[in-house]
Amino acid sequence: MSNMGARVVRMFRNFNLENRAHREISKQKPEAAPRHSSYIDATPTTEVTETVNAIHKRNDPLLSLLKSVYVESKDPKPEAPAQLTEKMEVEERRQLKFSLPGYPYGTVEITDVPKGKLSIVEALKALNNHKLAPQTWTSEKIAQEYSLSLKDTNALLEFFVPFEVKIIPPKAKEGVKQIKDT
Repeated sequence: MSNMGARVVRMFRNFNLENRAHREISKQKPEAAPRHSSYIDATPTTEVTETVNAIHKRNDPLLSLLKSVYVESKDPKPEAPAQLTEKMEVEERRQLKFSLPGYPYGTVEITDVPKGKLSIVEALKALNNHKLAPQTWTSEKIAQEYSLSLKDTNALLEFFVPFEVKIIPPKAKEGVKQIKDT
């Protein structure tokens, strides 16, 4: 039945389509509104000409003061590239406390991180430990355990909350048997 309705609608929609298209195309297009005419005076005022003349006029006292100024500059000595590499190597690193098994998502497993930083797995573990036992896993203990600053640890515990998954069992209706998943 719906197929018949679609045919009727298509027939009315396509009826005399070419003539209607030609009629729309041949209509005269509306003209654009005329632009607002702005008033621009071709002759500059006396104030403008005085200002332009004052700018281009040679000012001898300022020129003599400018000639008396002497600037001497020296470039700073560049650091040796060996010192830069030593600074990069000095960065302290620590071993990971927890990591995902295997190579998740095709990434290479990292074994250590810089002090003061956390991996995602460690951050989730620390947040979960604090959530489950806030008296034992205080911000001071987490900061000490993961080599973090106390300010960063407090910010982490305040602004990041791990997901809490609650599974609500369905209510059993009277007289209906439930089949348990195995």
